[in-house]
Parts: sequence; C-alpha cells; structure tokens
Amino acid sequence: MENADSRTSSLTRIFLFAGISLLAAFLLFYLTMSAMAPARKLSRIGEDFSSGQTGENATDERKFSDSAYLRLLRDKSFLHSRIAMAETDSIYLTINLADSTANIEISGVAVHKVKMENFRVSKMLRKGDERLVYFLLSEPFNIEKDWSSIKKEPVMLKIAPKDTSEYKPDIIPDTSLVEPVNYIFQMTNGTKVYVYQSERDTFGERFAQFRFDLNDRIRESRDALGSVVAFRVPEYHPHIKIYLPRADAKRIYRALPRYGQVGIYR
Repeated sequence: MENADSRTSSLTRIFLFAGISLLAAFLLFYLTMSAMAPARKLSRIGEDFSSGQTGENATDERKFSDSAYLRLLRDKSFLHSRIAMAETDSIYLTINLADSTANIEISGVAVHKVKMENFRVSKMLRKGDERLVYFLLSEPFNIEKDWSSIKKEPVMLKIAPKDTSEYKPDIIPDTSLVEPVNYIFQMTNGTKVYVYQSERDTFGERFAQFRFDLNDRIRESRDALGSVVAFRVPEYHPHIKIYLPRADAKRIYRALPRYGQVGIYR
C-alpha cells in the first residue's frame, strides 16, 4: 500500500514539474516573441521606406545629424500629410505634439483648437530612426476602427404628441454629459491614438479610465497570444496618448467621420 502511494506521489510530482516547465517555456517564448515585435515593426517601415528611395530622391545620411535640417524635415512631413487630408474635403484631426494642441480641420482650416493637458508617445515615435519616423508621419493616418466609452452620436428620443398643443422639441438624452470620455483610434498602419478626458477628479472617472485601459490591454494580450500560438511575432502598435478636457474630447470624437484621418506632428 505504501509503495502504491509512493508511486502515485512520484508521478504527481513528475507531472507537476513537467507542467510548470512547459508553462515557463511558453512564457519565455511569449516574452521573446513580444520583445521582437517593435524591431519587426521598424523593419517593415524600413522596407517601405527603402522601396521609395531612388538615386534621385535618396537622402544624404549626414544631414540627419543637423538639428535645423531635422526641424525642416518634420515641418515638411506634417505639411505633406495636411495637404493630402485637405484634398479630401472632409473633417480630419491634426495632433501637434510640439505645441501640445489637437485641431479639428476642414480643407486646411482649423475650426476647433484645444490645448492638451498632457500626452505620452511611444519610444519608437519619440526616439526612433528619424528617416523612418519622417516616412511614417508624412502620410495621413487612416482610422481603421475605434473603441469608445461613448456613442458616436447621441441617442435621439422622439415623443409623438397627441395634438399640436402637446408638441415638444425632441428630447436628446446625451449620457456622455456625465459619462467619462475615453476612446482609441486604431490606424491602418498599426498605430494607435488614445484620447482620454483630462478630468480625473472622482473615483468613478479614475476607475472608468482604468477599466477602459484594462480592456485594451486584454484585447492586445489576446491578439498577441494568438500570434505566439501560431508561431508569429505579435503586431506592435506604436501609440500616442493625449489628455483633453472632456467636452473637447467628445466634440472631436463625434466630429470625425468613422473612417476619418489624423495627421501627426512631433
């Protein structure tokens, strides 16, 4: 009896050790693949950049050590993006990280300008290869999909009157007047733009932002896990996170078309 119990205990320890070893190996593999994601993203941007370089338009590498040249290059990149968006005759968003402003524009004219309370930019966009970042920002970012804590349009509740004496204007219960405003734009080039309301005065507002971020992290982790299981490097999403007053954040979200465009200046 004691020998049977001993064998059972040994098998349990063996299976437990094997399970822990497999889990540790998978976690190591997952972390390794995830660490490769930013380099893979840069490599893809570099391939696109190199394919557009010819003997006539190739840039002298030494110029990228000149701060004045880099400033002019950034201006050119932003202007190129704005011109492309202005030609669409649609509403679009420009984010100027240099002067901390977000602007709603139509045909090159800013119709609404708001000062950012704060912003954060991923390291790849902040300190990456200037040539590749210039190439990435020289074209408009096209919104592929979005996630938001508010509706794109307020719900219209219409009450039919019995007669003209009981007529009342349409009632528009806009819940975003009290709901926290947080949303994410995912672009076709893989970049993500996060817009958060800057007001975080109450526990409800702080918790809502925490829950919104948590849901985004869960989505990214699920997608990354699926890629790793399929032995693919997960997709890396360079990000820009901006904090705006709630009213302005809501106005921008509802003004932009569902598949609108965004221009970035850094």
